[in-house]
Amino acid sequence: MVLESTGVAEAFLFARVLFGGVLAFLGLNHLLNAEQMVGYSKAKGIPAAGVLVPASGLLLIAGGLGVLAGIFPVLAAGAIAGFLVIATVTMHDFWAVPEEQAQDEMTHFLKNTALIGGTLVLVALGTVEWPYAVGVGLF
Repeated sequence: MVLESTGVAEAFLFARVLFGGVLAFLGLNHLLNAEQMVGYSKAKGIPAAGVLVPASGLLLIAGGLGVLAGIFPVLAAGAIAGFLVIATVTMHDFWAVPEEQAQDEMTHFLKNTALIGGTLVLVALGTVEWPYAVGVGLF
C-alpha cells in the first residue's frame, strides 16, 4: 500500500495532525470570536450570518477532527472543501473590494484555494486505509 512505505505513514499522520488541527482551531475561533466574525460576514452580505458563522465553526471543528483522527475522512474532507469553496468566493472577493483591502483578501483567497487542494487530496485518499487512524468511514 502507498501509505505503508518507510516514513510515509508517520509523515501522513503528522500532515493530518497539522491540517486537521489547524482547521479545528479555526472552527473554534468561529465560535469564540462569533460576534466579530458575524459582523464581518454581514458586511460581506452573508445572509443569516448569526446562524452560519457558528454552523461553519462546528463544521470546521468536526471536519478537522475527522481528518486528524481518520474518522469518516471522505465526509470530513469533503465538508471542509465545500465550506472553503463557498467561503473563498464570498468572503475573500479581492476583485470587489477597495484597493487597500485587495492584497489582504487575495492572500486569504489564495490560502483557501491551497486548502481546497489539500482537502481534495484527502478526499482522493479517503478510500485508502489511513495509517494511525481510527478507521471509521464509508469506504
